[in-house]
Amino acid sequence: MFPLQKKVVAVASFGDNIHCTVQALNNQTEDSKVVILKDRSCTYPFKEGTYNELLLFSLSRPLLFLKSIYHLATAKTILVDNYFGFLAVTNFKADTTCIQLWHAIGALKNFGLKDPSISNRSQKAYRRFRKVYKKFHYIVVGSEKMASTFRESFDVTNERIIRTGVPRTDLLFNRLEKKQVSLYFKQKYPEIKDRKIILYAPTYREGQLNNFHINMDLKKMYTELSSEYVLFIKLHPAIKNKLQCAFETFLYDVSDYPNTNQLLTITDLLITDYSSIPFEYALFEKPMIFFAYDLEAYKKERGLIDEYETEMPGPVVQSTEEIVTVMKQEAFHKEKIKSFANVWNQYSKGNSSERLAKFIIDLQTSIDQRRKASG
Repeated sequence: MFPLQKKVVAVASFGDNIHCTVQALNNQTEDSKVVILKDRSCTYPFKEGTYNELLLFSLSRPLLFLKSIYHLATAKTILVDNYFGFLAVTNFKADTTCIQLWHAIGALKNFGLKDPSISNRSQKAYRRFRKVYKKFHYIVVGSEKMASTFRESFDVTNERIIRTGVPRTDLLFNRLEKKQVSLYFKQKYPEIKDRKIILYAPTYREGQLNNFHINMDLKKMYTELSSEYVLFIKLHPAIKNKLQCAFETFLYDVSDYPNTNQLLTITDLLITDYSSIPFEYALFEKPMIFFAYDLEAYKKERGLIDEYETEMPGPVVQSTEEIVTVMKQEAFHKEKIKSFANVWNQYSKGNSSERLAKFIIDLQTSIDQRRKASG
């Protein structure tokens, strides 16, 4: 009753990689329909004109949910950018291809089958995880390092890895867009003037969805650095509470700004912890500090890579005092940043979206030809 259509259906939790990919698809072909299904956590502002239909994919909206299922059942290509449990009970048609556009370029934390918390889950949950991973026909990567991580974390073969580079990194190579972002923030915050921008982007922590606590001494940061710097804070998208900005003209909560990579283009110094942001920011070869105030606890709870302290392309610190000292002494690990960027962005060279779009179009064409040949 519902045959496959020349249609790309994207299930979005983060959205940025999907947005870049469908934009490139629109540039390369005019006869493919694009439908975007946003889960409840997705806040990415997809531009009108890049899709034919945009729906909330949630059981709380039954009619939209049924319509979403219809689109999934009739799509030739499905894009996903996260772990989606519904895939465990989804049986795609033989000529449907599911492509995973994972939301992180690199991996500091163990995830998937390597997540240490999996030992506390039931066998039923473990089987569900494996069923979901088996639904990924292809997984997009930006490096061999990440390909190796996916092979272990998702238990997939090398043939299921697409080495096109990560679509959202294309922005980091786009000079015109970088100028536009810089102009936008200068107009929005003229009081910044010529001061440098520090971006603090901490990762998500369990139990802090509605009550996130900044462990940085903001008063000390203001006292020591406000004459030369401003501080942008970008909380994880899952965090619900807002920051109370007590230090005007120094502290700015940019958590609602949807495109993190655009923020990176205007950042002079990145402070983060266990986030995947450094893998992209390293392309600018600018300094980074890793504020790992809960390092030992986080290692036990989430399973960091063994070489975290030595692999990071910047000093690992545990207090605001150390942050200030590193900045004043300029004790950054600049020599490590370029090699770090080269390892993790091996295939991301500014044209990843176009390469992935071509892969999708060629794959659809190949399947169509095979179908016709078989009668």
